[in-house]
Amino acid sequence: MSLQPRLVSLATAVPRHVLRQAEACAIGRAVFKRHPERFERLIGVYGNAGIETRYSCVPPDWYLERHGWRDRTRLFIEHATELLARATLDCLARAGLGVGDVDAIVACSSSGIATPSLDALIMERLGMRRDLRRLPIFGLGCAGGVLGLARAAEMARAAPGERVLFLVVELCGLTFRPNDQSKSNVIATALFGDGAAAALIVCAENETAPALVASGEHTWPASLDVMGWRVRDDGLGVLFSRDIPALVRSGYRAAIDRFLARQRLGLADIGAFLCHPGGAKVLAALEEAFELPQGGLGHAREVLRRYGNMSAATVMFVLERALAAGALPRHALLSSLGPGFTAAFLLIEGAADAAAAPTRSAA
Repeated sequence: MSLQPRLVSLATAVPRHVLRQAEACAIGRAVFKRHPERFERLIGVYGNAGIETRYSCVPPDWYLERHGWRDRTRLFIEHATELLARATLDCLARAGLGVGDVDAIVACSSSGIATPSLDALIMERLGMRRDLRRLPIFGLGCAGGVLGLARAAEMARAAPGERVLFLVVELCGLTFRPNDQSKSNVIATALFGDGAAAALIVCAENETAPALVASGEHTWPASLDVMGWRVRDDGLGVLFSRDIPALVRSGYRAAIDRFLARQRLGLADIGAFLCHPGGAKVLAALEEAFELPQGGLGHAREVLRRYGNMSAATVMFVLERALAAGALPRHALLSSLGPGFTAAFLLIEGAADAAAAPTRSAA
């Protein structure tokens, strides 16, 4: 039996307000009424996004009003802590453990600011041990789910037997600014939702739990303006380029091939591709890069349909769905794209008795 960082348990959480796509479109029309012609040119994004429902930590009428940093930050801390507490308790319960069994926390988010950081807030709220090691991570955007989980695995590898809790939460809706009439902000109203996840990683001999065996990333040169936030007086302004699908088609496959080659693997060895669903066009580009049929990224598409784009948290929902569907194959690849512009990879090995033959269309 090999000593590897292993995913012992995983849980997700969403806020209580359900936002259906038709309702989001109506909100967009009301907010962007100063430039109705621009909004009507973009209205197709609501129907083409592949999203039916999303979850929001605030009620729909909140988006019709203007809010400053103080209000946004108060709501972020309140709801992020609540969602992470729920996900943490569910995650630990599934592992048969309590809050006193956690040795370290890695907390990742990019949609709000909290100092003390989210890990300290959760530690205090749940009455966790005073000697916890903590690592807060900010700024990875949508790549944070993969890279944050990878950092947690590295911490577990460095301290065999210790239980490392990975937390990720994104409240993307709180970043919406009604005075921003840009195309990116309009598209954001059709894509973004709120959610959180918690995962427990332990480096131990346990062949029944998936192993987190290797991680990697690739950052494209001269790509800082592809994705991220612009800091404004009233909050964070969304930034993403229309060129993201084209970048995926032109460069993603080469980055994947280099990463897999370092693990002495090729694309054909991967039995499941578990991707962050940034949007329908990005998923289509990823399916081309992975040589999958249209719709081949089934778990990612279903998560996008039910929850929208929850930034870094989304890929954890995809992983949870894949695990619920049965044992992972011998090799699975977790991947996402984020500011930098960066592609993030995490190679996961399924249980030892999982089928060796890849089933590449089932991801």
